[in-house]
Amino acid sequence: MSESLAMTPSGAARELLELIAALDRRVPHVERAGEASIARDAAALKARALKRIEELEREAAYADKK
Repeated sequence: MSESLAMTPSGAARELLELIAALDRRVPHVERAGEASIARDAAALKARALKRIEELEREAAYADKK
């Protein structure tokens, strides 16, 4: 992800989409200890990222209406 501290909403959404893509590429190995927990955490992180993308899109739409 970018090292920039000041990020535009579209940049943040793009980086969140990259995070989601990386999470989707990861294949759980259920035979490994702790893997179920990692998979649950990844699913929760993905859900939070999707929610934040929706918030960013709403904020952008609201800003466009001004």
